[in-house]
Amino acid sequence: QVQLVESGGGLVQPGGSLRLSCAASGSIFDINAMGWYRQAPVKRELVATVTNGGSTNYADSVKGRFTISRDNAKNTVYLQMDSLKPEDTAVYYCYANRYSSRGTKYDYWGQGTQVTVSS
Repeated sequence: QVQLVESGGGLVQPGGSLRLSCAASGSIFDINAMGWYRQAPVKRELVATVTNGGSTNYADSVKGRFTISRDNAKNTVYLQMDSLKPEDTAVYYCYANRYSSRGTKYDYWGQGTQVTVSS
């Protein structure tokens, strides 16, 4: 099992910045990708992911504004969010996956942290 604990959400004005953090614990030795999804109000969509090799993937809507990074020594993934827009308002969920020795994929989710962009 992998436990994910997020921090860093809050209220920010349009154009502002926030940094989300997500620390992983538990069976972390074989974590593959980590990243962030968001949900507002119903559909959960990918924001950004980063593999343990450092390859990144971003949603088109956040490219050039958000930056994902990962500290493997601390088992932590970060999401730097700049130039925030009201449409970025959502609950942000940390995500991680791992593969068993038999190749079974396991997905893990954090509890979510609210990001609100409003004046």
